[in-house]
Amino acid sequence: MAKQQYKYNPESLSYEEVKIKPWRRVLRVLLWMAPSIVFGLVLAFFFTRRIDSPKERELLTELQNDKKEVERLMDDLKLYNSVLDDIQSRDEDLYRAALYAEEFPEELRQMGTGGSDKYDYLTGMTNADLLKQASMEMDKLEGRLNAQSISFRELLKLAKDKEKMLACIPAIQPVRNSELKRRVSGFGYRIDPIYKTRQMHTGMDFTADRGTEVYATGDGVVELVENKRWGYGKSIIINHGFGYKTLYAHLSAFEVKQGQKIKRGELIGLIGSTGKSTGPHLHYEVIKNGTKVNPIGYYHSDLTPDQYEQLLEMSENSHKAMD
Repeated sequence: MAKQQYKYNPESLSYEEVKIKPWRRVLRVLLWMAPSIVFGLVLAFFFTRRIDSPKERELLTELQNDKKEVERLMDDLKLYNSVLDDIQSRDEDLYRAALYAEEFPEELRQMGTGGSDKYDYLTGMTNADLLKQASMEMDKLEGRLNAQSISFRELLKLAKDKEKMLACIPAIQPVRNSELKRRVSGFGYRIDPIYKTRQMHTGMDFTADRGTEVYATGDGVVELVENKRWGYGKSIIINHGFGYKTLYAHLSAFEVKQGQKIKRGELIGLIGSTGKSTGPHLHYEVIKNGTKVNPIGYYHSDLTPDQYEQLLEMSENSHKAMD
């Protein structure tokens, strides 16, 4: 309780009790309490604004860790895109060039990348901009991977077709004549042995003993087995697919039937001198897309460079055909 105050009155020569008005009492109390109130407010502000609670510190740590994880993911996405850039470059500049494939459509490489409104649901989240960027990059990478997968499937099919084509294209000599000691008449204008006129010789003549084995020069199907008294005599035509056919003429015997599937190097007949022929030999033709072409370019699988040069010289120096 506050002490009672007195004031000396010179007129009455006595001490009189001092009466304090109520509002002054309130003011004094407030002035007395002000420092405590201010100090309390300062402490409250400090503890509520400057010092986080354990839960708040935990949440803040989680947010910082999440941000670091998203940033790490962004770095990984950049690395993945860099690797995919290298794969795409090999796809376009190497694989497609080697397989003579058309360029992969760019619009397919960009598929699956939607507009920015696709990521509106991330708006308002903590680190929203970073999350949107990561989501966009992830979708782009997914689209590029899908497109690359389609491209590789296409290339794989082309490679298998090329492998099949390489097995079918004529690539060996039709007779085992590796020593090349007998006469060979090549493709081009030659003197006809019967009519003695200069005529186009549309194949190559391999001289050999009667009964010498004749082999298919590529995989295919026997399209025709024919026996004529003139012309090609006993002859076989093999359809290799991919626009290629081969003809084997003047045979003495057949070892295959029409419609039979044939593998390269498989026995199909024996050399003879049937039809329009002046001696035992094989007349061999290569037909590409309906046009008879020089067979000299189709022996690359069983001749060394020296043997090829020798065969080329022999075929060019022979000016007379045998049929």
